[in-house]
Amino acid sequence: MVPRRCKVPAFVAGLLFGLLLWAAEAARVNKHKPWIEMTYHGIVTENDDEVLLDPPLIALDKDAPLQYAESFEVTVTKEGEICGFKIHGQDVPFEAVLLDKSTGEGVIRAKEKLDCELQKEHTFTIQAYDCGEGPNGTNLKKSHKATVHIQVNDVNEYSPVFKEASYKGTVVEGKKYNNIVKVDAVDADCSFQYSQICSYEIVTPNVPFAINKDGYIQNTEKLNHSKENMYKLMVTAYDCGKKRASEDVLVKINVNPVCKPGWQGWSKRLEYEPGTGSLLLFPSMHLETCGEPVSYIEANIQLENKNIGKGCDRDTYSEKSRHVLCGTGTGTVELLPAPSISANWTLGLSTDSDHDSDQVFEFNGTQAIKIPEGVVSTSLIEPFTISLWMRHTLGSKEKETILCNSDKTEMNRHHYSLYVHNCHLVFLLRQDPTETESPKPAEYHWKLDQVCDNEWHHYVLNIDVPSVELYVDGVTYDPFLVTEDYPLHTSNIETQLTVAACWQDNSGHDTENETLSDNLTGGISRMSDYFKGYLAGLMIRAGKLEEKRVIDCLYTCKEGLDLQLPKEIGRSIRAQFNPSQSSLTLKSDGTVNLNGAMQHISYLNSRQFPTPGIRQLRISTTVKCISEDSCVFVPDAEMYLMVLQPEEPKISLSGIDHFARSAAEFESDEGVTLFPELRIVSTITREVDVEVEAEGTDDPTVQESMLSEEIMHNLDRCEVTVIDEELDSEHESLEVDMGLVHQYNLQISSSTLGMVITGVNTMASYEQVLHLIRYKNWHTEALFERKFKLVCSELSARYVSNHFKVEVSVIHTANPAEHANAMVQPQFISPVQHASMDLPGHNLVNAHQASVVPSAATIVIVVCVSFLVFMIIVGVFRIRSAHQNAMRDQENCKENEMDWDDSALTITVNPMETYEDQHSSEEDEEQGDEAEDCEEEDEITSVESGSSEDEEGGEQEDQQGANRQQQLEWDDSTLTY
Repeated sequence: MVPRRCKVPAFVAGLLFGLLLWAAEAARVNKHKPWIEMTYHGIVTENDDEVLLDPPLIALDKDAPLQYAESFEVTVTKEGEICGFKIHGQDVPFEAVLLDKSTGEGVIRAKEKLDCELQKEHTFTIQAYDCGEGPNGTNLKKSHKATVHIQVNDVNEYSPVFKEASYKGTVVEGKKYNNIVKVDAVDADCSFQYSQICSYEIVTPNVPFAINKDGYIQNTEKLNHSKENMYKLMVTAYDCGKKRASEDVLVKINVNPVCKPGWQGWSKRLEYEPGTGSLLLFPSMHLETCGEPVSYIEANIQLENKNIGKGCDRDTYSEKSRHVLCGTGTGTVELLPAPSISANWTLGLSTDSDHDSDQVFEFNGTQAIKIPEGVVSTSLIEPFTISLWMRHTLGSKEKETILCNSDKTEMNRHHYSLYVHNCHLVFLLRQDPTETESPKPAEYHWKLDQVCDNEWHHYVLNIDVPSVELYVDGVTYDPFLVTEDYPLHTSNIETQLTVAACWQDNSGHDTENETLSDNLTGGISRMSDYFKGYLAGLMIRAGKLEEKRVIDCLYTCKEGLDLQLPKEIGRSIRAQFNPSQSSLTLKSDGTVNLNGAMQHISYLNSRQFPTPGIRQLRISTTVKCISEDSCVFVPDAEMYLMVLQPEEPKISLSGIDHFARSAAEFESDEGVTLFPELRIVSTITREVDVEVEAEGTDDPTVQESMLSEEIMHNLDRCEVTVIDEELDSEHESLEVDMGLVHQYNLQISSSTLGMVITGVNTMASYEQVLHLIRYKNWHTEALFERKFKLVCSELSARYVSNHFKVEVSVIHTANPAEHANAMVQPQFISPVQHASMDLPGHNLVNAHQASVVPSAATIVIVVCVSFLVFMIIVGVFRIRSAHQNAMRDQENCKENEMDWDDSALTITVNPMETYEDQHSSEEDEEQGDEAEDCEEEDEITSVESGSSEDEEGGEQEDQQGANRQQQLEWDDSTLTY
């Protein structure tokens, strides 16, 4: 039977088809979000890019069909697939990569190279999203945000590095230390394993040291400073990854001797260059107390210069000059002057030659001197002052006289005396008779350690009875005993002043009591109570007491210690100097401030020419500790300062060394000036570095060169002595303007040997005084020439000038009655010597008189010479007239070397003179007449007079002087008289 077909309307069919389509679309809707874990932990190595996650990165989606069994055919829809992962965070160096859409499996990778040292951990969030689109194509689902923690694992890429370039340690010998010095290394790796230093190692073999894992170095045995005072070790380090340090480090270990308290950081020898100002003595000095706490420190710094002059470096002028410089007025008499032509009583005394021109006299207990009469007044007018320098050691118990004024004959009375007895200084003064015969103070005793300590001390006694004031090194001392005695009896006996002993007329009298007695006893005159020691600068000043400022000036040294402290140190330091600045005492409560003060102590010498040699330095220290039971003892520190040799000046005297004057000038009231154009110049020669450019190169080379430099300083003595025969006081003398001498505070002493000018003044002042020294002779008939020598010196002959010799010739006329008429023939004598013309730039030589030769040859010679003289005189007058006119027009020209009146002069010439000499003389005269300017004339004068200021000129001057000497010497062996 055939089934019956039903016919479905088209509307119903369309509706059913739409429902079917809707059902299919409804089955494909994306209903669920992907799902991932809440937290992930990852590890990545800094040199790798893949992260190992726990748990693995997998995203699930419920929209995916269930897989029931293998027999079932499963169709994966788009809505069930995972399309990717998204990382959230700023600058996250990672990315998430999807491996399989259907399974949702993915991984996290590094986008760039990771550096554990920069960041060890990273944290960020991640989401998964599926591929479902939904009906409208926008139904994309995202999972929740999961947190991801990733740790970057370290790689051992860095080596250990030491924090210091080198290490230093100090140990004391004889001890073992667990921690001498600690070395420390670091590692730049980020992990604990690779950044930690696990061990250190001493690389240097065979050293008595070990090092532990913490870097502490210890000694394995007791060390010996004398065997090795410093060890040098090389040390390396390892990290926990067994990686060694890139560079080993040097470790120095000093081995000090057993700690001994004392001064450290000073030099045994110091050098001082003159003219450089002050010199720091202890710039690095510090006191080592070995850890002992101290409460009080006192340090005494002593500058010992016993070998320098009178105990320190003073100007070595004469004591009288020093008194003038210090402000003492007139009336001071020097009893121990330097030997000279005017003061020769010290000539036989022994001098201490080690004291660099400091005038020191040594007395050995058998020597004494008598002061000549007239040097000191026999009766001193009170008040008066006695000053001296003395160095005396502990000797015998006998009395030793320094100065004594006693009766010259018959009596044995001491009027006044100064002596040493048992280390006492005693001054005796017996007063003159008075109306009242009552006892008065006569002996003053001082007990002083300075008298017998064998060091130089300065003594000044201001005597104004009944008061006698004693200054020793500028400090006053009162007498511990004053003995009275009656005044002396009236007597007309003259007294004798002696030094280093006492003159007395009683050989058997008890010297212990003679100072207080007037016993009249006979005996043989002799010296007694000799002094043994050193004396210098013994002075007496009558009528006035010495002021304190003058005493301080006389004693003050030119060298000494100096201290300039900063304010912060000066507040806690107490400093005290002695009067001579040779001793400094510092007091402090601690070592820090004391060390700072010591480092500011300096040496200063203000002399222009310091005395070279050694100055000893000694530091004595006293320490008080907080614990008196255990306190440190600081030994003395001894060193020495070497003052180097100063650049010595060269004093040069120059001028006209030979000239002639007429006899009338010598006999005039003015006399003849000996040094009219004297010049005193002082120079020093220095070594300097000069840059010299070598030929062909631009680089200069440094070479040492000698540079002469003129300097100004004082003179203290100039001595004019007569060469050959002494002066005859009956008809010749040396004179000078005493007013000018006193104006310059200079002193003049003269004798038949010459003249001595003493006193400290400038070279210019000495020039002015020397220019005025005149030689007078009022009996010139037998005088043809006189020779003198001039020598100047500085600092008591420490620096001496050259010997400047002057020769003065006397021009004699044949007949004084015929001087008025130069045209008349004079009375000539034979033999005669050559005489030059007195022209500008020329010096005259002397003509000698002799007996007349009564022969025909003489008459012929006289006639010839007369004619020659006539011609010469005419020429001279013409030349001088023209020259004088030219000189009036030249205001700055140099004056003629010899100004003389030739109106009455008759010139006697040598008839044996050669024509060549005459012709040469005439040419010289013509050149002098034709000179048109001062420069040419000065040049001729300088050459012919022999005055030159440089060394080469000095040699030419000596040669010319020798030539002139030869001209003046006449060979009379062939002449008859």
